[in-house]
Amino acid sequence: MGVRLPDLSYSHHRDPLLPWLSSISNALSALTSSDHVAADFRLLLSQCLSLFKSDHRYRDDARFLKIWFLYMDSCDDFHKVFMEMEENRICLHNCLLYETYALFLEAKGNLHQAASIYRLGISRNAQPIESLTNAYRLFLSRMKEILIAGSRVEETPMLPKVCNPWTTSVVNIQLRKINQLIVKYEGYHATNRPYAGKVSLSSLHNSSRNKIIEIGGRKYQIKGCAGQGGFAKVFRAYLNSNPDEVVALKIQKPPFPWEFHMYRLLDHRISGEERSSYGFAHKVHIYSDYSILICDYLPNGTLQDAINSYVVVGQSMEEVLCIYYTSEMLYMLERLHTVGIIHGDFKPDNLLIRYAKSVFVHVYSLENTYFSCLEHLFKLTAF
Repeated sequence: MGVRLPDLSYSHHRDPLLPWLSSISNALSALTSSDHVAADFRLLLSQCLSLFKSDHRYRDDARFLKIWFLYMDSCDDFHKVFMEMEENRICLHNCLLYETYALFLEAKGNLHQAASIYRLGISRNAQPIESLTNAYRLFLSRMKEILIAGSRVEETPMLPKVCNPWTTSVVNIQLRKINQLIVKYEGYHATNRPYAGKVSLSSLHNSSRNKIIEIGGRKYQIKGCAGQGGFAKVFRAYLNSNPDEVVALKIQKPPFPWEFHMYRLLDHRISGEERSSYGFAHKVHIYSDYSILICDYLPNGTLQDAINSYVVVGQSMEEVLCIYYTSEMLYMLERLHTVGIIHGDFKPDNLLIRYAKSVFVHVYSLENTYFSCLEHLFKLTAF
């Protein structure tokens, strides 16, 4: 016996979701183990979600959230359902989203993912935050009990498995595991072929000027080298030779998609004004021999440049300035750690300055407004 679709003959202008809730409730009560009935119920849920997921009236509606979780419970790929909820911004600031999904993951045995969902909700200050933090504490308490119980089991002692998460082999294993996720990122372009532009990427040097390289059907005019590391060079370039459209091209060999993945994780885990404190990539083009990351260009140099500007004239940076820089850096690191991300190469070279020196000097002279005006001074890159 199939489920009954809602009767829409009577207009519910103020709450068109209401007849669907009634039909879903009735179908849930009559649900059996029959594959046919279960499939009909899943179809009913799917139709409801498709109809209302773009309706702003239900974006923060707890009733609609429960329908999503009913649908998730009926699907094998529950992570895909959660990602769709994220894309449609369903109850992102409601603690019920994170508490329920974390419990769902815990029941499935995905304990690490459950912990990350709790932290994600806390980082977004999902309300009521007290309920979410308490649920997280209870979760950690349950995990502690599991560890204690496991330690009581007599077994042959084993050396702990320890790995360096930044080694190439470990990163490559992780990339293979999440490849299906990465290829869906906006701005991700990959091919198994080597870069075949008219200008060889290996011919680009620190002194290169006005060479034009083609990437993804667009032309970029190289205007100089903005920085260099052990594996990559960053070039300042004009898009289509337009000086008003300046970008940074990070060209790396061998190709390195991990940094782009980390930027998309930051998009997902850090929102609002704080997101601008961390690097952002518009696109990445992955070839068999190179990767090219396309980012915004900041013309004000790095923290290392600021330090060197004092060194070359035999001076020391003012103490209050050092204190401010330190507090900014500590805050950025703390924020990353709260969302489960570690930056493995935190140093002055990777901290871009977001304000021009003239703006900074002007604000620095205003003693009373110094700290408030220069919030989020840096942009952390090279993840």
